[in-house]
Amino acid sequence: MPQLIVVDRKGEERAVEGEVGLSVMEVIRDNGFDELLALCGGCCSCATCHVHVDEAFLDRLPPMSEDEDDLLDSSSGRDATSRLSCQLQFTGALDGLKVRIADED
Repeated sequence: MPQLIVVDRKGEERAVEGEVGLSVMEVIRDNGFDELLALCGGCCSCATCHVHVDEAFLDRLPPMSEDEDDLLDSSSGRDATSRLSCQLQFTGALDGLKVRIADED
């Protein structure tokens, strides 16, 4: 299984295995990272699954939708690496993807 590297809000890094076809949010949630709230369950209607993606992987991600862009605009911690993890499907091409859970708004 491909691996996802998750950096929590304390700066602790952990590699976890993720099932292909799940969203990055689901992989994070299913591996016990409680600080990623994902309140809407992946419907792209909140921004509580906000992550910062390692720059080396940005060009491998699908384009951001207008809805995702609008939701990220409401986040004070948004930067050029910001994405909503519910909008990123975890694939074999993302093996080794590193994300940092964004600070809570």
